[in-house]
Amino acid sequence: MIETIYIARHGFRLNWITPVWESPTGLPRDPPLTAFGVTQARELAEYFLSLDEDRRPTLIFSSPYYRCLQTSQPSAQVLGLPIYVEHGLSEWYSPVAPGTGLHPRPASASALKTYFSEINPEAWSSIYYPTRKGEDVDQVHDRAHSVLFDLVSEVESRFPNHKRVLLVSHAATVIALARDLVDDRQMPLRVGCCTLSEFSRRKRGGLEWEVKKLAEAEFLTGGVQRDWGMEDIQIANGKVVEDVGVPGSENEVDEPVGSVLLLNTSRVMSSL
Repeated sequence: MIETIYIARHGFRLNWITPVWESPTGLPRDPPLTAFGVTQARELAEYFLSLDEDRRPTLIFSSPYYRCLQTSQPSAQVLGLPIYVEHGLSEWYSPVAPGTGLHPRPASASALKTYFSEINPEAWSSIYYPTRKGEDVDQVHDRAHSVLFDLVSEVESRFPNHKRVLLVSHAATVIALARDLVDDRQMPLRVGCCTLSEFSRRKRGGLEWEVKKLAEAEFLTGGVQRDWGMEDIQIANGKVVEDVGVPGSENEVDEPVGSVLLLNTSRVMSSL
């Protein structure tokens, strides 16, 4: 049974310091880390290595975006663990403006293994896919709830001897995950690059998960950098401001979407 969930945001992104950059994967909106961001990722790994062995994560799940995989890599290397790619941990995008296409979706774990040898595409397939049409704030919270419910269930079924997991994701998704674990969608939280949150399963009573750390950066020599909170979202007329999709994606199909486990169950039921 899972006893501890660690949640980290990715490190400092290259596109924050220069408008001239190339995506290693060729995917739009998929910048790599800066050298400073790579250092942050290494400091996160060193922090985990400094913990007693019975406190270190034994499973790593990462968003498929390059910056998150880069952040996961040093921890995977020092702890001797594979990286499991989970699309449910992907970036949050606001709803697309009508007629502008869809938001990007990273490649499969098998394709991403080209860039990160630590990825194990055989042992884990993504259990959730966010819609490429974007999400409002309630929808990203709903996604976090579904991902956590399915991920905990799947891990405890398929990896019953593992008690501590690390999730590496993006600011809005990290906040939504943290809020879901404490059952409070209004909990104030700002997360900086490579900051770490820790949640411990309660033995009995009360909420299922107890906060041990919230977006802490004591192990980062540069401290908190580029912190972000839900209050930073641009709002117009009470709604999240729409964003444009990727040019050329107007005729692409937005699928799969949602819980893969639920979709598979529905297919089985419909075939009976």
